[in-house]
Amino acid sequence: MHLLSLILWLPLIGAVAIACLPERRLSWIRWTAGGCSAVVLALASALPALFDADDRGMQLTEFQSWNPGLGSAYALGLDGLSLPMALLTALLSFVAVLVSSKIKHAPKSYHAWLLVLETGMLGVFLAQDWTLLYLFWELTLIPLFLLIDRWGGVRRQRASLTFVIYTMGGAIFLLISLLLLYQQGGSHSSTMAAMAQAAATLSPEQQFWIFLGFLAGFGVKMPIFPLHGWLPLAHVEAPSPISILLSGVLLKMGAYGLLRASAMLPDAAMDAQPWLAALAFAGIVYGGLLAWRQTDLKAMIAYSSISHMGVVLLGIAAFNEAGLLGAEMQMVAHGLVAGLLFLLVGLLYERTHTREMADYSSLVQTTPRFALFTTLAFLAGVGLPGTAGFIAELHTLLGSFQRWGWVTLLLSAGVLVSAAYALRAVSRLFTGPVRPAMAGVADLAAHELGAAALLLAFLVGGGLYPAPLSRMAQAAANQLSGLLAGPAEPARNGGPGLAGRPQRPVVSGRWY
Repeated sequence: MHLLSLILWLPLIGAVAIACLPERRLSWIRWTAGGCSAVVLALASALPALFDADDRGMQLTEFQSWNPGLGSAYALGLDGLSLPMALLTALLSFVAVLVSSKIKHAPKSYHAWLLVLETGMLGVFLAQDWTLLYLFWELTLIPLFLLIDRWGGVRRQRASLTFVIYTMGGAIFLLISLLLLYQQGGSHSSTMAAMAQAAATLSPEQQFWIFLGFLAGFGVKMPIFPLHGWLPLAHVEAPSPISILLSGVLLKMGAYGLLRASAMLPDAAMDAQPWLAALAFAGIVYGGLLAWRQTDLKAMIAYSSISHMGVVLLGIAAFNEAGLLGAEMQMVAHGLVAGLLFLLVGLLYERTHTREMADYSSLVQTTPRFALFTTLAFLAGVGLPGTAGFIAELHTLLGSFQRWGWVTLLLSAGVLVSAAYALRAVSRLFTGPVRPAMAGVADLAAHELGAAALLLAFLVGGGLYPAPLSRMAQAAANQLSGLLAGPAEPARNGGPGLAGRPQRPVVSGRWY
């Protein structure tokens, strides 16, 4: 049975089924969307049991020639890099559907586009052909534009248009790099293994310029400072369930693509290392300072995402095992933290119709469950020991220190700023006298409590017992660090490995 294809296409089948349902059958629509996302999560949860963490090659692969003339194929597969991202996508998509019960305007279209978005996101992480990945990358643009434009806030048209302009601009650079690699390499195939073979034949100058195109394309979605202009507005104006996916999954697509590009063009990635590190440090400090200045809760979380993704970029830029492992784990940890925070802030906004911190006070007395989960989410975002964020940031810190030494203190400054705005938010929301306007705010309902508890359980579980996640990511981090440091060991079972890059002779410790 083609398990990956089933996981990939089931949400799209659900979207088609919802499109055939009458608009008035609201319960049928919601049960269909919830059922499809729940089944996808259940199937994805079975993948770790079928995955060999010691195998560096692609696993559970599916291959079908798609366009022989172009050399493209319907190729799916999983490795230690894509498996955690697929699981995160399935989890947050289920949570987003679960908390979409407040959507009253055109719920049929909303839930259908939400499932289409899930298929697009899963396709990016499962695709092992660059043409296929690019198609799924572009597919996510359509539902996101509509979900923000039709169901967003007051400035939704501006937010959706800004998002489209930035994303399409980045996609142009991505497409140009893919076309240049395809043409110059002469492989006549767009599978990741073949494109990696083609990349090895290019000159260092060609590789570097192609890598810059990948950096611009993936950097917009990540987002890398200063390509982040779309993010705060889109996060603030998007419906809260969509903000969960924007911050929890869409940003990780950019980091995932950058890791794939670095594995394919390791020499160029090493040449760009100082610039990547500088952009990472700038993003960490800049995002943290802007988050500290915000009074709007969603805007604060949006800017904090820039800082946290700067940590991911720093781990990638270290290009050693500890840093790369920290980057992969931080992608998962931040996805869970951002998803939980946007979930809780969205539920609070539905009850109070304000996101200004100055409008709140002592909610711990009226909404104790909400206060507990929000406080724990903010502490997890700071990297509190016992949460997944602590393990991820520790690995990133170690990798960064191994590479740059005491310059890594800048990362510590970013953590301190994160602690400052997190504690300020908790203080504003949950201390002081109870405001009359907030006295009747309802606490978390049963299904809302379940969604929040699910995300928090993974956050705490990943911190107290990080072995399952680290084992999945270890092989990918090992192989990529080997590609960037010297000849890579061949993948077991003859698999192509992270990017299928061939071993080349080493002269004076460099690839030639």
